[in-house]
Parts: sequence; C-alpha cells; structure tokens
Amino acid sequence: MSKSKKFEFKQAYIFIVIVVLALVLKLYQTYYWPTVTVKMHNTQIKVLVADNQKHWEKGVGGRDNLGEYGGMLFIFPETSQHIFVMRDTKFSLDMVWLKKGEVVDIAPNVPTELGRTEEQLTQYLARDVSNMVLEMPAGSAQNYGLKIGDKVEISK
Repeated sequence: MSKSKKFEFKQAYIFIVIVVLALVLKLYQTYYWPTVTVKMHNTQIKVLVADNQKHWEKGVGGRDNLGEYGGMLFIFPETSQHIFVMRDTKFSLDMVWLKKGEVVDIAPNVPTELGRTEEQLTQYLARDVSNMVLEMPAGSAQNYGLKIGDKVEISK
C-alpha cells in the first residue's frame, strides 16, 4: 500500500471514530439523567438532574410520574430569569426557583396543559433571578414546608 493510501485510510478511520464518539455522546446526553440529593429542612429527596439543553427542553414532559425520584432539578450555568412551561407534562407540579441554594419563588400546583400548542402554553417565571429550578409533584413544596428564603442543600 502506498504512503498516500495509508494516509487516506488513517484519515477515514479517524473521521469514523470521531463520528461514532459524537453519536455516543449525543445519546448519552439524551438518555442518561444524573441524580443528586436535595435536602429541605429535615427531608432529603433524590432527584433527576437536567443540566443540558436536551434535558431542559424535555423536563418531566411525557412521563406519567417521576417514579422513584422526588423531583427534577434544572441546573443552569448562569443566574437569570428562567421561564418554564408545562410542555407535555401529564401531572401537576410545584416549581421552586433557587438562587445559590435559597428559595426565591414558588409556583405551587401548576396544572397540566396537554393538547396546547407551544404558543398557547402558560409561561412561569420567578419574581427574582435563579440558577436552579426544582420541579416536584404538586403539593410537595407545602408538604416539605418550603417558603421563600429557605435554604436548600444539594449533594451528590
């Protein structure tokens, strides 16, 4: 085999490896959901973590329930005004906005909006900026005694 053919073969091989790795990474980001423990007052719950664009868009949408998890924690790289909707969500939620571990707002008992178009979905936003949002089944925030100003601890 000539040097140029060997070089072309190596280039093709490297290209295929890169494409396969990119596909594996994309699948991993789509289907793997990390978990953390959230401590509120004296209660600890294990929650799913949404920490990338695919997970932020999907959220709890399409799920019948959260199964063994007590909620889903959305973690954002920046502190900002994060808007949430009930896209494809089949059960009512409590939304708890957090800034550096402190509750800055709570939207309790947010109802489902199945069958609505994206433009028809109600937008929920906090009264202050946040870097995380905790979604839990409706009634959870009250059950855990959460209120604005409370501290929430997050650990792996």
